[in-house]
Amino acid sequence: MHIVFISSEYPLWSPGGVGSFLKTFGSALVAAGNDVSILGVGSKNEEEYFIDNGMQIYRLPKRKIKLVPGFMHNAIQLNKKIKQLHKENPINIIEAAEGGLALISKKHKIKKVIRLHGGHHFFAEAEKREIDKRKGKLERVSFAKADAFIAVSNYVKKHTEKYLSYGNKPIVVLSHPMDTDLPVPAVTVDPKAILFAGTVCEKKGVQQLIEAFKIVREALPEKELHIYGRDWSFPNGDSYIEMLKSTFDRTYFANVTFHGNIPKETLMNEYAKAAVCVFPSHMETQGLVTLEAMLFARPVVFSKYGPGPETIDHTKNGLLCDVYNPADIAEKIISIFDNPEHAETMGKNARALILKRFNLHTLVADNVDFYKSIL
Repeated sequence: MHIVFISSEYPLWSPGGVGSFLKTFGSALVAAGNDVSILGVGSKNEEEYFIDNGMQIYRLPKRKIKLVPGFMHNAIQLNKKIKQLHKENPINIIEAAEGGLALISKKHKIKKVIRLHGGHHFFAEAEKREIDKRKGKLERVSFAKADAFIAVSNYVKKHTEKYLSYGNKPIVVLSHPMDTDLPVPAVTVDPKAILFAGTVCEKKGVQQLIEAFKIVREALPEKELHIYGRDWSFPNGDSYIEMLKSTFDRTYFANVTFHGNIPKETLMNEYAKAAVCVFPSHMETQGLVTLEAMLFARPVVFSKYGPGPETIDHTKNGLLCDVYNPADIAEKIISIFDNPEHAETMGKNARALILKRFNLHTLVADNVDFYKSIL
């Protein structure tokens, strides 16, 4: 089977959840005997080509003539490349995220799938903004072109259908596959370390985490908060981190370190070293960083909203908190330090859950079966 993914995200040049998914999932598809191509518009004047874990990755040329609208240029490049690849090696499935099929021509008689990673409509509520007319239209056009849908959680499936119609087309919930072959890194747990990973922005709950950590330090002054991920910028270019520092006095940032982006392999070690991992996100489709931390047997504090209850059985394999309430976040963090034996048990249960329910090889087979069912 030949599957083509439409995405400009990939870890070789762009961090992000979709890119991480493509690397893990695409590599496993290739290992299972499938052909995988990834198409996205790049930043150079010429096409770039990479091979990574057997996947063929194409970064198509950026727009050269400013008189040509960007969306038109991208549509021409993508459809031209799909036509070429289909001629060389017939494509069975084209897959994209929510808005990714909008520029794909209907002339391609290839089955098209949308995987719900969380689109413009989905995140509008968490970001407290109106639907952008252009982006909203692109998602509606994209949904109309899809032959089937895959949701990474029941939550993203139900929340998205508040805004967009699946049109009675096939839809299945298949969790985000994790690289369950990875062993737990052989590192020593730092009893002081609290870890957050993700974009440093409002919808990830970073402000509430900073407030919660101030409460934690009042009870446990030696604890440290390590924040990994890129700083988000407001539309005017202002830094979210600088906004936080201007909002709260300096005492809130004692023992807080903003590390920025770090290599994925390094982040894996940091997960394993952390005494507790905290992800108080206001809105997630599934929460990749939560799954990564659980894979490495760490006790996790996640949201009691959205997909949180789908992932975590509260007190058994992690803790769920009210992400809008810093006092509740702090209470959950402190409870982990107060009962290290229970925390260790939750971590072990978390890894067992990931190995069973988010098993890479099982989910790859389930995805391929779904692809075949719509061909």
